[in-house]
Amino acid sequence: MVSRRSHQKSRTGCAQCKKRRIKCDELRPACSNCVKHSITCDFQSGSPSSASPAHPPKLLKQVSSLKSPGSKRSSVRSRPLISNGLDPAELQMGDLELLHQFVTSTCYTTSNRTESHDLWRITVPQEGFHHDFLMRGILAIAAHHLSHLRPDQAADYQNIAHSHQDKALSTFQTAITNMNETNCHAFFALSSLIVVYAFASPRKPGTLALTDDSQDSPGEASWLPMIRGVNSILQQVWPWVESGPLRGLLQPGVINTMDIRLPKPAAHQLKELAGLCETAEGGEEAVAAYRDAVRALQKCYAKIFTRASVECEVGTAFTWPVEVPDKFIQLLNARAPEALVILAHYCVVLHHLDDYWWMTGWAAHVMGNIYSELNESWREWIQWPSDTISRNERCLVWRPLSPDMMPSQTPVSMTSS
Repeated sequence: MVSRRSHQKSRTGCAQCKKRRIKCDELRPACSNCVKHSITCDFQSGSPSSASPAHPPKLLKQVSSLKSPGSKRSSVRSRPLISNGLDPAELQMGDLELLHQFVTSTCYTTSNRTESHDLWRITVPQEGFHHDFLMRGILAIAAHHLSHLRPDQAADYQNIAHSHQDKALSTFQTAITNMNETNCHAFFALSSLIVVYAFASPRKPGTLALTDDSQDSPGEASWLPMIRGVNSILQQVWPWVESGPLRGLLQPGVINTMDIRLPKPAAHQLKELAGLCETAEGGEEAVAAYRDAVRALQKCYAKIFTRASVECEVGTAFTWPVEVPDKFIQLLNARAPEALVILAHYCVVLHHLDDYWWMTGWAAHVMGNIYSELNESWREWIQWPSDTISRNERCLVWRPLSPDMMPSQTPVSMTSS
């Protein structure tokens, strides 16, 4: 007696084959049996036989506030742009639009260095094809850019941006525990885009958007610790990135800034801040933290003022947040007036980035909220940075100076007395 040949049952076949009780070969976009009998296969409709339950993403602590509270999620379903067996009829045209936006426009708005533009336009998207979290980060930034360019559709594009960013951060958080020489470039690129995303997200009035403490709105991105977090990631993978395909995005070395002669108004303000540090309350640890923060601010001013054409203005401007000590961050968190005054003078640097669509208005936003935090006796300390921003001046842009703006003949001393 011949035994019946065994076969493997198909539990994920199309509905037509199941109805006729025949084995489905599960070919896409239509199985062989449906093609043979000229009937419509339900695979063609894109309806999956079973759906995986959706799990809310666990967001990184410092970027969990990047999505607006209560925002409605876009109904657009997102999936990898390239996958095996993807039916052309199921192309996600919205995602393709975002990718097109990024490589034709957005990529030119992350830096003013022309030599970095091709890296953002070509190399970063190529990395994104191998790392889902980076591709979603690219699409999220592009969606935010379109929300800026198309105000009448801003809410829709912001929801799409939130959706992609949530998924990017969920995967990013899981994968970051396994950074290596292969994936470090994708981590570096997404970390940079996360900062852009934070600044591009809608601002809320009355918040500094400064630290992770409870005084700031939970729906506001904490930009300062985010910049520091990106730097900490970069430091871990620096040797690999420095010799990899994205090495052109790294900040080149700069000259010694301690001997730079700044314009008189800026030099005078730094000298005043140096004096403020020595009389600050909070003990020697606080005084040392303020002193270090002002010294870092002097370096940042000098880098902006003497910026070479090969340097990235964004990267230069963001050196101050990563160089201030942890104690200074704690003092900012406590809203110490001396720390807020120093931050107000850093807003002069942020104002130099105001022409970037994702930075427009940030310096004025932070300055306005610092003003609200300080009482009347402290507000005179922020008069110069406030006036500089309100007059839309770029006081650290190098240009021939009038006599009253000529540089100070002596560099600002930041040594302790």
